[in-house]
Amino acid sequence: MIKLLIAEDEALVRGGITMLLSSSPDIEVVGEAATGKQVLQMAAQLRPDLVLMDLRMPGLDGVAATRQLTAETHDADHLLKVLVLTTFNDDESVYSALRAGASGFLVKDSAPDQLEDAIRAVACGNSWIDPSVAGQVIRAFSSLPRLGSPTAGRITELTAREREVLTLMAQGLTNAEISEQFVLSEATVRTHVSRILMKTGSRDRAQAVVLAYQSRLVIIS
Repeated sequence: MIKLLIAEDEALVRGGITMLLSSSPDIEVVGEAATGKQVLQMAAQLRPDLVLMDLRMPGLDGVAATRQLTAETHDADHLLKVLVLTTFNDDESVYSALRAGASGFLVKDSAPDQLEDAIRAVACGNSWIDPSVAGQVIRAFSSLPRLGSPTAGRITELTAREREVLTLMAQGLTNAEISEQFVLSEATVRTHVSRILMKTGSRDRAQAVVLAYQSRLVIIS
């Protein structure tokens, strides 16, 4: 059972999402938050597997809340995942959320058809980018400065565990081998890898490995 916390400031939207998921046999809505501050409090209390995050909320916005929620926790094998639900009317907010640690995003217009699949994918440690805007996101990340430029400074945005995972990636270890090394589930490792790619703006695993060497996180002996 996937425990889901909904973060959305509009009560009507929250209610609609809960109703939409009510018939799902493997997704349980454990709480609804109306503000960024409230979602942090409820996440600590309810320990959901995933937060469905709106970006536009009063006070603490969705990007800042995502950054705090996805920070390293004491339970290494219970990483809280974030799936952003957005109207995509502010591209930079979406990219900021991905760099803050969100595992993907879904456009609200697509939610009725894709919400359950997106939740399941992210809960399993994978990424989800709404197909209707995937091209825009890919072009946006592709247009970022190339490795070796200030983009390489994004290595500092990684948590300690993410840097450890990237180091093992650079050493050629697979997700299964990294899982065994850290005694983590493969779903947790996939989430770490997804966040590394998002935060560094890397287009794929290979580019992230190049970044690890160019930033001197990993040094050739």
